[in-house]
Amino acid sequence: MTSPARLPLRRDTRHKVVAGVCAGIARRYGISRTGLRLAFVLSCVLPGPQFIAYLLLWIVIPKDTRGW
Repeated sequence: MTSPARLPLRRDTRHKVVAGVCAGIARRYGISRTGLRLAFVLSCVLPGPQFIAYLLLWIVIPKDTRGW
């Protein structure tokens, strides 16, 4: 049994709210963009480096220029 072809991890520029990080991760793993964004916002009330992690992902994950 072969695994389906996976999309590369790229920031989604068409469905972005801030930088497209959550939309790109959601597209890559086949989950809801809204659900992932909500989970991120809710996690920001907990102590930890969530905001810094988002900024780092914004820098590290390349922009999707294919226009999916």
